[in-house]
Amino acid sequence: MSKAGRSKFLPLPMGGSPFAVKQRKIVPHEFVLEAIASLSPETRPMFGCLAVYVDDKIVLILRDRGDQTQDNGVWLATTEGHHESLRLLFPHMRSIQAFGKEVTGWQVLPADAPDFEAAALHACELIVARDPRIGRVPGTRPASGANSRTKKKGKSSKPAKARRSS
Repeated sequence: MSKAGRSKFLPLPMGGSPFAVKQRKIVPHEFVLEAIASLSPETRPMFGCLAVYVDDKIVLILRDRGDQTQDNGVWLATTEGHHESLRLLFPHMRSIQAFGKEVTGWQVLPADAPDFEAAALHACELIVARDPRIGRVPGTRPASGANSRTKKKGKSSKPAKARRSS
């Protein structure tokens, strides 16, 4: 091949590959996944973080972002009714701030807390023990009032209008 033909190809970067390989993102707080590995957790990207599922439940979100650090750590999927009992185990736990609500079902074990790793590993022990306070089936929300059943079925609490006959 002539020199002119070879000049059409761009040189590879040092140590480069001729194939485009997408670099995998680093798993935040990977020790958490190792601690629940016996449950065969699945992970999926969510909110720029990593959601962790066990069976049909989302149990955790792992977050370590440089742009908004206040909610970095391990998010626990729970409900407001379990906050008090979980706070006895995790004194630094608080509602996440990312959604702009004062209290949310998502509680964070903050990465900057002095007991972060110990708290995260204890949460993993609860998950392995199938503690009902941690984990939610996505798309489900706790019942709130008498109309919750009719709203889930797509029915209104208003009486139906009578149909006209032609």
